[in-house]
Amino acid sequence: MHRKTCKRYNVPGHAHALTFTCKDKRPLLDSEPAKRLFVASLGAARQSRRFHLWAYVVMPEHAHVLLWPREPDYSISETLRAIKRPMAFRAHQQGIVQEPGFWLAGGGYDRNLTSPEAVHHEIEYMHGNPVRRGLCAEPADWRYSSAGFWAGHADVPLAMDRTVPAIDA
Repeated sequence: MHRKTCKRYNVPGHAHALTFTCKDKRPLLDSEPAKRLFVASLGAARQSRRFHLWAYVVMPEHAHVLLWPREPDYSISETLRAIKRPMAFRAHQQGIVQEPGFWLAGGGYDRNLTSPEAVHHEIEYMHGNPVRRGLCAEPADWRYSSAGFWAGHADVPLAMDRTVPAIDA
């Protein structure tokens, strides 16, 4: 079996658009408990790995995250592990998955963003994902997304960081 690899660039000042997929592309994130676990894992990783969280979307079989590391010396691979491992462990503990593994093996998708325009475009793309899939009518209607936060909704699963530092090119 060939394992997909992903070259990661840990460049101070760059934002990262991350996408990771569930094992066998199954809808393991479709249940309410799984979505809550993902959001909790993302929130905990934000504290431990010290990044600003600008956007996220949880889809049934994958998730998108847009973050900006606050420290100049960081590892985006370690940040991904800090999000994915606790989620997988708790999903197994709680019986959301029976067999080992939650995430598709491989590097996933990681793209460095170096301009405000690229960041805004990525957020629009991420927030539009549930609409394009027919899961909701408007981006802010999808509960497990940062679109509701940015639309001003008070009752959101996870607040975003409003401070947006300058993106270095």
